[in-house]
Amino acid sequence: MNTIRTPVAIIGAGPAGLLLGQLLAKQGVENIIVERVSGDYVLGRIRAGILEQGLVKLLQEAGVSDRMFAEGEYHRGVEIAIDGKRVHIDLENLTGGDQVMCYGQTEVTRDLMEARAAAGLTSYYESSDTQIHDIESDAPYVTFSHDGEQYRLDCDFVAGCDGFHGVSRKTIPEAKRTEFERVYPFGWLGVLSDTPPCNDELIYAKSERGFALASMRSKTRSRYYIQVPLTDSVENWSDDAFWEELKKRLPADVAETMITGPSIEKSIAPLRSFVCEPMQYGKLYLLGDAAHIVPPTGAKGLNLAASDVETLYKILTKFYKEGRADLLREYSEKALKRVWAGERFSWWMSNMLHDYGDEQITAMSAEMQDRFMASERDYYFGTEEGKTVVAKQYVGLPYPTVE
Repeated sequence: MNTIRTPVAIIGAGPAGLLLGQLLAKQGVENIIVERVSGDYVLGRIRAGILEQGLVKLLQEAGVSDRMFAEGEYHRGVEIAIDGKRVHIDLENLTGGDQVMCYGQTEVTRDLMEARAAAGLTSYYESSDTQIHDIESDAPYVTFSHDGEQYRLDCDFVAGCDGFHGVSRKTIPEAKRTEFERVYPFGWLGVLSDTPPCNDELIYAKSERGFALASMRSKTRSRYYIQVPLTDSVENWSDDAFWEELKKRLPADVAETMITGPSIEKSIAPLRSFVCEPMQYGKLYLLGDAAHIVPPTGAKGLNLAASDVETLYKILTKFYKEGRADLLREYSEKALKRVWAGERFSWWMSNMLHDYGDEQITAMSAEMQDRFMASERDYYFGTEEGKTVVAKQYVGLPYPTVE
């Protein structure tokens, strides 16, 4: 067996793992990444594209922001459409200047991969049989197979960035973790197309036919979604059928001018809210989807992962540079406070904009539930005070302080 050592072992080469590795390396903290699949497979995942200002600043700090600023677009607002009536949420003015950046998660990952390779940092892609050992001790280690050889990676800490189905969270004994989960009774059918966006800003739409989202990746590439039953399948939806249904759910003036075209990716994503507590156990720290998942309504998934990264990065930097071992115990509490805020916002947005049919959100009749949600929409999308609350949540709450 090959034995290697690094201060921080990172499991997972998605954006959370790559960003953590890049930030630590900038501070002189060595790290090694172990990833189950190939780099090309990681880049093939089609994910979100709205970045909060906190993440934009982190990417700047990591030295990987040049292409983002050259190709990404700042959005100063977002639109909510209820039964065809459009309401503008002026993010910039309602928050005192904050905006969000439209730049695809795939591109963020690509930029981080290229920066890691350019810096000569070690990554083991296409590894198998990854296991985490002795996380309760002062000498944790990771074992894995790579290119037919067995490896033992000794380390001080393990950062679990390997997603919902990874090994990291499952390494924590079941008796030591509590998992909260809400599976929604619908999914999102998403289509990616090389067509110009139908609007300058995102449109979240609720109609009697269900939810729809008009999003984008660039000036020439669009991402659209419609709510579908969990029992549905991609094979049931031709491109023509998708565009026809999407137009029925968006405001008429938007639908009339929308440019359609062949899909270059089409998939159905189930929606769930999930949180694992605690987010650390011994020398293992969970980040991103390994610890929490949010519905895509409100674009919090990648952004919550980024706040995890920022918190752990600062804690580990202070440990290695200042000997602040006391901060190591604070990661989970600090991270979870922001995680639950993001979970609540995504849950709330989902409640406001989706058709739940006969399923109840809370212990009340479906009809009473509909009335309550309509009242919520009237206030939060119809008054300046309500819009301000939505805007501040959408652009992102402040990151936890590490002092």
